Amino acid sequence: MAIPQRPFGPTGAQVPSLGQGTWNMEFDASANHLRALMCGIDAGLTHIDTAEMYGSGRAERMVGEAIAGRRDEVFLVSKVLPENASRRGTIAACERSLKRLGTDRLDCYLLHWPGGHPIEETIAAFEELVQAGKIRSWGVSNLDEEELAEAIAVAGPDRLACNQVYYALRQRGAEHAVIPFCEKQGIAVVAYSPFGSGRFPRPRTRAGRVLAEIAETYGATPHQVALAFLTRLPSVFAIPKAAHVAHVADNAAAGKLSLRDADLRRIEQAFPRGPRYLGVPSL
Repeated sequence: MAIPQRPFGPTGAQVPSLGQGTWNMEFDASANHLRALMCGIDAGLTHIDTAEMYGSGRAERMVGEAIAGRRDEVFLVSKVLPENASRRGTIAACERSLKRLGTDRLDCYLLHWPGGHPIEETIAAFEELVQAGKIRSWGVSNLDEEELAEAIAVAGPDRLACNQVYYALRQRGAEHAVIPFCEKQGIAVVAYSPFGSGRFPRPRTRAGRVLAEIAETYGATPHQVALAFLTRLPSVFAIPKAAHVAHVADNAAAGKLSLRDADLRRIEQAFPRGPRYLGVPSL
């Protein structure tokens, strides 16, 4: 079964609900990550996310190698560092990213997190890049609802494509206000680190047992159940990192999993929302 495609905010693009993240992948000296990325594309995980920060460009070069000859098959996203996000700096950073990726365009370009440059400058650069055909859309990452409102006030409606946030079973704070705000404004939400950056629930814990029990009833894995839960809303996408081909196959299989309402409620009870999401100042 193919991974479901969803509208990516106001862009008009149909994008798989599950994709591939590349944070920390650049530190593997073996070819495992490259093979995983390529197999992920084969499996339908064609939403690929990277950033100039990851390995100081090494991740972008690896992605460029993975998509060589297949550029039209993928929805390609990269990010500009806040310190580079002046008007001129954003354009220069984008050009460097395009060169490392071996492409003439990005499908979406993001501000990695809020920084010292005025958001007006960054947005002006994004719009200039759109006009030049270097990017097809732009978005942000790690912004709360107040910061999103400020960006919309500058850019106008239907310009901001997505907000990428840390969203996992143990980090559901974005559900308080950020996700509802994005849904109201037609902005896609992209969950990075959906497995919790090493904090995935262990089977011996109470919450972990709930996850394992639900997974068993579907003939699935706990990781697949987690992805199905996090992408249960039509505005939410997830970009798990997969270091090995087996992990890629497991992630891709989550695309066919639809959880029953009773199981969604069990997961909500086992993993409370916690504090309101306030954004992440850095990674």
